[in-house]
Amino acid sequence: MRAPAVAGYFYPAEPEVLRAQVTRFLGDVGPGSGPVPKAVIAPHAGYVYSGSTAALAYAALAPARDRVARVVLLGPTHRVAVDGLALPEAEELATPLGSLHAAVPTADERAALPQIVDRADVHAQEHSLEVHLPFLQVLMPRAEVVPFAVGRARPGTVADVLERLWGGPETVIVVSSDLSHYLSYDEARRRDAQTIAAITDLRGPIDHEQACGATPVNGLLEVARRRALTARLLGACNSGDTAGDKRRVVGYAAVAFDEPEPS
Repeated sequence: MRAPAVAGYFYPAEPEVLRAQVTRFLGDVGPGSGPVPKAVIAPHAGYVYSGSTAALAYAALAPARDRVARVVLLGPTHRVAVDGLALPEAEELATPLGSLHAAVPTADERAALPQIVDRADVHAQEHSLEVHLPFLQVLMPRAEVVPFAVGRARPGTVADVLERLWGGPETVIVVSSDLSHYLSYDEARRRDAQTIAAITDLRGPIDHEQACGATPVNGLLEVARRRALTARLLGACNSGDTAGDKRRVVGYAAVAFDEPEPS
């Protein structure tokens, strides 16, 4: 069991309060429009700052809630450095709402993906994946999660993992990333708009000044180009919009990646 590390800090520790907050975020967004995306980018700050933006990504996935059996979840490492993509050495991922099953790649997949490592210490205090779990528990509680804390890795290395785990309609990909950090409100809006344009145009690589999850984002952009996905912005804001202090803000965006229509 991977125990929650940031309950009561990034999101409520009381189950009833947490479920009500996530449900309210999703209700405020309403049903997603457009096709159900194969992948989304969603932020990972405290819910008071970015929960409403994360909800846009999950609302886009909501129409597929009954068919999604596996969520490949990738987020950056903030506390413990690692080479490659780390799994948590846990069978369950716990939050105040209960737990989700942590799936692992098959033996054949692991043999083909030497960039995957097992590192419980990387996951123990990492928030970039944990904050997404309550959204998944409310929206698709029966889905299993393949949780990767992404450290030092090339875009193609991350893309190869996504290719191997791509699956079909039963599998979706969630990449966890915030945008710029601690700029003034107006400067953050300007820089984040440039970053969002690069992402939606599938241009990369972006750097860690543009997005703290640049490494998994760049891997997603690489595989999106390989598979001719299209990207669309679902919404963006920064902490100055949600928490009020506009002197030093953090940027957030929700982006959907759609597979091409079958010919």
